[in-house]
Amino acid sequence: MPDLPARERRADLEGVTRRVAARSPQLYESLRCFCLAGFSLLQSEVDAGAEIPFAFEEHDSQGRTTFYEFRPLLRAFVDNRAARLAELADTRLALERLQAEPPAAIFARAHAGAKVGEEEALLRTVLLPLLAETAEACGGFDWDDAAFERRYAELEGALYGSELTFVALAPLVGLSATGRVDLGTDISVRHAASGELARCWPEAGNLMPKGFGREPDRLCVLELERTLAKANGEVPDSTAELADALTALRLCLGGAIAQGPVVFERLDWRPYGIRAAVPIAAAVPPGDPARLDPFRAPLVREVRERVASADPDPELADALDRWELSLFQDEPFRSEQLRAALEALLGGGDGVWAATLRAAALLGETGRERAEKLSRLRSGDLGAMVREALVETLAYGDRTELIEALDETLLGLRARPAVELAAEAAASG
Repeated sequence: MPDLPARERRADLEGVTRRVAARSPQLYESLRCFCLAGFSLLQSEVDAGAEIPFAFEEHDSQGRTTFYEFRPLLRAFVDNRAARLAELADTRLALERLQAEPPAAIFARAHAGAKVGEEEALLRTVLLPLLAETAEACGGFDWDDAAFERRYAELEGALYGSELTFVALAPLVGLSATGRVDLGTDISVRHAASGELARCWPEAGNLMPKGFGREPDRLCVLELERTLAKANGEVPDSTAELADALTALRLCLGGAIAQGPVVFERLDWRPYGIRAAVPIAAAVPPGDPARLDPFRAPLVREVRERVASADPDPELADALDRWELSLFQDEPFRSEQLRAALEALLGGGDGVWAATLRAAALLGETGRERAEKLSRLRSGDLGAMVREALVETLAYGDRTELIEALDETLLGLRARPAVELAAEAAASG
C-alpha cells in the first residue's frame, strides 16, 4: 500500500472521522495515522521478500470431517518489527497523544505492569496490538477503514471504561461436562469454543494437551473470569486459583483429571500472558475420566471454596498436599502419604490411631458401617477413604470443632455430626 502524502492523508481522515463517533477525535486521528504508516512499512517489507509466518491448525471433532487451516501469524510479524515501527514519526505523535489521555496511562499500566516505562507500555499495550488486530481483521496489510473503525471502537471502550475484564483459561484433561458449571468465585467449567484460543494465541496449538478438542474428555476448559477496577488493575494469581479448583474436582469426582501445561490469560479480550500451570495440577494421575454433572456441582463448589481458604489451617493444607501427591506415587510411598494425610486431617495431635477411629466415625452412619470402615482403614485400603474424609471435613467447615464432635460421637455422647454436603456424592464418582 503506498504511503500517502500528509495533505492527502488529512483529507482522507476528515471524511472518515465524520463517520466515527469518536470520544476523542484527536486520539482517533493519531492512531489511524499510526496504523496507516505501520501498514505501509509492513507491506513494503512483504514486497521486499519478508515472509509472514503461518500456524498449521487441525480442526476435528467426533462425527465430522477433519479440516486444516493455515492461519497467518500477523501479530508475531508485527511484534518482530516493533523496533522499526517505534521509529516512525507517526508513532511518536501517537505516543504523545496517548500520554495526554490519562485513561490510556491507567490502561497501559494494568496491561504491562508497573515496571515498564510509560512509552514502552503504551507501545506494547495500545499501538502494536491495535495495529496487529487491524491487520488480522483485514487479512493482511491491505487497508480497510471499516476494519480499523471496529478495532478502534473496541479500544476506546476499553480505555475509557472504569473496569477491566480478566479471563484465564486452562484446558482440561479427563473431564466431561453437560454444559457450563459454576464453581463459585468467578470460576467455571465449560466447553471450549472452536478456535477461541488460537484467535488470541496462534501458537496455542503447540501448548495444548494431546487430543484436546477431539476426545470426549478433552473438550472443556477451566475458566476464571473476573471484573477488576481499573484504578487498581491488579490481576489475580490465576494459576493458584485454577489449581485449587482442580484439586476440588479431583476430590469430589476422582478420576484422571488434570489441566494443560499452561494457563492462557486475557485482559479486556486482549492477550495478556501465558503462564506455566502449577506442576501438580498439570500432571495426569492414573485412572479413568470423570464427569461433572449438576448433582455433584454444588459439592465441588463448596469444596473449592474451602480448599482456597485452607492455608490458615496448616494441618488441613498439609493433608490436602499429601493426598494429592499420593495420586502420583507407587506403594509403599503412596500408603505412607495417605496415612500422614489422615493423621494431619483428623489426628488432632493424638496420632494416626485416633485419626483412624475418627475417620470411621465420620464416614459410617451406623455402628456396623463404622466397624467396616475401620477395618478397611486398618488394612491399608486408604485411597478412597482419605478422599471421602477430606471432602466431609471440608464440607463441615471447622476442622477443630469436627474433631471434638467425633470424639463425643465415639463416646456415645452425641449423634454423628451432620455434614452439609454428603461425601456420598464424591464416592459415587
